[in-house]
Amino acid sequence: MTDMALKIDRLCKSFADVPVVKDISFAIRQGEIFGLLGPNGAGKSTTINMIAGVTRVGSGSIEAYGYDNQRDYRVTRRLLGVVHQEVVIDNFFTVEQALKLHAGYYGIKDDPAWRQMLIERLGLAPHLHKVMIKLSGGLKRRFMIAKALIHRPRLLILDEPTAGVDVELRHSLWDFVRDINARGTTILLTTHYLEEAEQMCDRIAIMNHGDLIALESTRDLVDRLSRRRVRVCLDQPLRTVPDVLADYQPQIGDEGRELKLDLPVDGTAGALLKELCGLGLSIRDLETEQSSLEEVFLQLTGIDQTRDTQDER
Repeated sequence: MTDMALKIDRLCKSFADVPVVKDISFAIRQGEIFGLLGPNGAGKSTTINMIAGVTRVGSGSIEAYGYDNQRDYRVTRRLLGVVHQEVVIDNFFTVEQALKLHAGYYGIKDDPAWRQMLIERLGLAPHLHKVMIKLSGGLKRRFMIAKALIHRPRLLILDEPTAGVDVELRHSLWDFVRDINARGTTILLTTHYLEEAEQMCDRIAIMNHGDLIALESTRDLVDRLSRRRVRVCLDQPLRTVPDVLADYQPQIGDEGRELKLDLPVDGTAGALLKELCGLGLSIRDLETEQSSLEEVFLQLTGIDQTRDTQDER
C-alpha cells in the first residue's frame, strides 16, 4: 500500500496551444494538509481540475492512492472529494435531498449518521428544506463541503473554499478541516489568504505561470527565504545613516527616531546591537521581525497580491 495520497508526475496541459501547466511533479503524503499556491493564472485550478477528472490530462500522470486517475477513474473518483472554486449547486433539490442522493453517485450507500454529523458540524440543520437558490453564499460553500465529503473521500480538495465568506465562517470552516484531517482525511488546499496557508499547511507548493517554483515544508520555506528585520527606536533623531550600516539596507522613519535594518543571513540581532552601541546611538527600544509566507510568496512570484483575485485558471 502506497503512503502517498496523491502523486503527480510530469503533468502538462495547454489550451489553444498555450501551455498553462508545464511539466510539474509533486506528491502528497497521507494525512497531510498540503497547500498549492500561486497568483491568478498560475495553473492551480487547471491542475486541480485534472486531478478531479473534469479536465483532460494533456500529458503526464496522476495517481490517487496508487490508482491512475485516467485508467482507474471509477476508483479515484470515490477516493476524492472536491470543492471547486466556482459555486456548483443543483437548484432543483433541497439541501436534505441533495445530500441523501449524492453518495449514490459514487456507488456508495447513504450513511445517515455520517450525513447528520456533516449537517450539524457545518451548520446546515436549519436549512435542510431550502432549495439551493435560497441559500446565502456562505451556506452554499458549507453545502459544497458537505457534498464533497458525503461519500467519505480519503483526499479532500479545497479550491479557494473561503473566497468571499465572512471571517466567522472562515474560522469555523478551518476548525472543521482540522478536525476531519485529524480523523485521517488528507487535504489539498488552494487559497489566496496566505496567512491561512501558513497556519494550516504542513507543506506548500507554489506555482507561477504554469511552473512549480517552490516545494517544501511551510516552515522551511519561510525560514529559508524570509527576511529578518530589526526595528530600532532612538532617543535622539538620526539625520543620516552611518556608512558602516549601508549593508543592512537601512530605512529611516518617524522623523529620524526609527531605524529599520535588514539582518544578513548569518547575522544576529546581538551583533548588530553591539555595532549600533559602538556608533554611540542612544537606543530606546529594539525589536526583530521575520517575513511572513505572504512576503516570501511575493518575493518568489513578483506578483502584487492586492490585485483582483478573479480570472483564476
